[in-house]
Amino acid sequence: MIAVTEPTSTSDLRLLKGARTRATITRHAVDIASVEGLTGVSIGRLATDLGLSKSGVATLFGSKENLQVAAVDAAREVFVERIVRPALSEPAGLPRLRALIDRWLDYVTEPVFPGGCFRAATLTEFDSRPGPVRDALARDRRDWLGLLAGEYRRAREDGAVPDRDPDEAAFEIDAVLAATNTALRLDDARAAATARSIVDHILNANPR
Repeated sequence: MIAVTEPTSTSDLRLLKGARTRATITRHAVDIASVEGLTGVSIGRLATDLGLSKSGVATLFGSKENLQVAAVDAAREVFVERIVRPALSEPAGLPRLRALIDRWLDYVTEPVFPGGCFRAATLTEFDSRPGPVRDALARDRRDWLGLLAGEYRRAREDGAVPDRDPDEAAFEIDAVLAATNTALRLDDARAAATARSIVDHILNANPR
């Protein structure tokens, strides 16, 4: 049995409450950003929406930019929990690569966030705006592409996919997935099926 340790002081309780409030704020920020972009996220907006004091939200995050970066980090945690971690239970190579893609499609077909994929909704907003928010988004995208490329490389070594550059294949797969998110938001009922067909073509090879 796992022992649960209760907070032992007023200070512990305050920290616990602050952590919970911060989590609630960042999750709401992610929901807003998935629909309106990160520019729609502000300390005043979140305070009003959640019935909190503006000064209280400002104390937790310090600035709008810090709040936006926290939203990026929170969205990443959800992405890892829903897509990456479950896929890692599959064998490395093609099975894991397909699991990553399938879980991503499930993630936007029955969206966790109101606007679908957080990354697809926010990247173009900050791609030409240097700063911590762009850096966080770029790092997140780079890690995702690296994960896809790594599994494609393993699949290529097994002879299970075409013999092509893994980074190029990852870029192509990611482009298809991003386009799928847009199509789904525009009520294209065939978007997921179309994406699966295109991905099958990208991954199709005669195993040796």
